Amino acid sequence: MKSFKNTSRSLLAATFLALPLAGFTADEKKAEKPKPYPLKTCAVSNEKLGDHGKPYVFTHEGREIKLCCEDCLDDFKKEPAKYVKKLEEAEKKKNK
Repeated sequence: MKSFKNTSRSLLAATFLALPLAGFTADEKKAEKPKPYPLKTCAVSNEKLGDHGKPYVFTHEGREIKLCCEDCLDDFKKEPAKYVKKLEEAEKKKNK
């Protein structure tokens, strides 16, 4: 019975000590900023951002994506590599 109490105490202590450490890894992920969006147009439709109201903004694989509207999200999801490539090419042009 005495060993059960000691084991229970040890497990509780380990749990309370580990909880704060788990929070640090979550904070580190939040601190990472996505790559900024390089275009002034929608990645899918090529329409100027803001012409249809507030752009739909989200993060895809560590990269900020801006679409003219949420309707373009379906097209983006069908071929995300195509649109990410478009953004990478725009970044290359911008850096030249």
